[in-house]
Amino acid sequence: MLTTELNSPDYPGAQYDQNWQKLTFPQNYRNPIPKKCYHLVIIGAGPAGLITAITASGLGAKVALIEQRGMGGDCLNVGCVPSKALLEFTKHKSSPTFNDAFSWMRQTRNLIARHDSVERYVKKGVDVFLGTGSFLDEKTIKVGEQELTTQKTLIATGSNPKFPHLIGLSESHPLTNESVFNLTEPPKDLAILGAGPVGCELSQALSRLGIKINLFEIADKILSKEHPKASDMVTQFLLDDGVQLFTGTKISEIKKTDTHLIVCTDKGKIRVEKILVAAGRQANINSLGIESIGIELRNGLIAVDNKLRTTNPKVFAAGDVCSQLQYTHNADSHARIVVQNSLFAPTATTDKLVVPHCTYTNPEVASVGETQETLTAQGVSFDTYNIALGDLDRSQTRGDRTGFVEVLTSSKRDNILGATIVARDAGEQIASICVAMANNIGLRALGKAVIPYPTRGEYLKRLADTYNRKRITPIARKLLNIWFQKNE
Repeated sequence: MLTTELNSPDYPGAQYDQNWQKLTFPQNYRNPIPKKCYHLVIIGAGPAGLITAITASGLGAKVALIEQRGMGGDCLNVGCVPSKALLEFTKHKSSPTFNDAFSWMRQTRNLIARHDSVERYVKKGVDVFLGTGSFLDEKTIKVGEQELTTQKTLIATGSNPKFPHLIGLSESHPLTNESVFNLTEPPKDLAILGAGPVGCELSQALSRLGIKINLFEIADKILSKEHPKASDMVTQFLLDDGVQLFTGTKISEIKKTDTHLIVCTDKGKIRVEKILVAAGRQANINSLGIESIGIELRNGLIAVDNKLRTTNPKVFAAGDVCSQLQYTHNADSHARIVVQNSLFAPTATTDKLVVPHCTYTNPEVASVGETQETLTAQGVSFDTYNIALGDLDRSQTRGDRTGFVEVLTSSKRDNILGATIVARDAGEQIASICVAMANNIGLRALGKAVIPYPTRGEYLKRLADTYNRKRITPIARKLLNIWFQKNE
């Protein structure tokens, strides 16, 4: 059950923030004396850096971990954890308030921060350095006045919000995911620029807290990279939650007055108290000094090969700083590859990674692999299998008629090419498909599993049954008819 304690007199959840900051970036912490030489120095203590550090240290390697803002990176501090905490709170409370929701968010972040704390990693044998890391040469990293010598280096510095080029935007002092969770009181109304996953999630959560939300998107629909049906379903839920949608809308200028902001668009003007930018992200590379050691960029990201090596073979990169798939679970998978390739024989690759992505609105949207559009563009022959999750008995028993599953398979063999799930638990349900795809298990093989009844997981059995029926050829049907006629 979701609970909160009495609010601090300063702002909702202030007591949790104080401890969270002590865990992730303690002010009284003193950096250790550097070892003579490290097997691996890691710049950035987000998911990729943390997992690499604790795994490599656990294997016996000498590891240094550098962090300039806070252990846990964006995910813990200003991303996944606080946003999902708000979403869950507003989902389970009938009349959630800003104070209770933000206090709960800060309480949750504080609890999870223990897993990523400086103290925990030091106890695990990692030399943690708080400060900004930059290259002096390929074997030397500077942190403040200290210099670390290393055999290999991992850049795992993550990403930061990208700002569109709009007249007056910087003067409006917009919020981003890095500042919205610092709010201590609710704005009366808010314009959110960008209706991707972050924009949609925050729109729904904040609207449920009584903030008037105006969500702007230049594309013709929200979640424009998702299945059209998924976009339509989430659109309706956002509207039901009171979000004002402005799709297919181009913003020309932001005007600031003494009392409010004005969003000027090709469809009119909207007056708001604050603006939040959720228009994509860019790699954190400015302070690294990578140009001095021959590290190249590709489309604004650090260029890596399939073994996550940069153009300098002694330096690796992982997570958001080198990938378009900017998800915590992708950074996790990168970390495991880097441990193998930086410390041992470089045999691990990204070639066969199956990386899903989820938007945690209500309902959630989860996808993995190819889409109908990408397969058609590639000229790949495929079959489509669908099921309405509301038809499952488990859905009926809990009164949840929302959602669907679509699975794309090869027309030639039992091979899953992609899937989309829209449901309140889509992020959980997509996991089975990911396991199947990663291990080349098709729908026919999945159909052999005994699925508990009644559960939402039965969708796999239903899809497998449909797949097997469709695979009965005309000749096979004719033989079956002959068989049953002989046995009448």
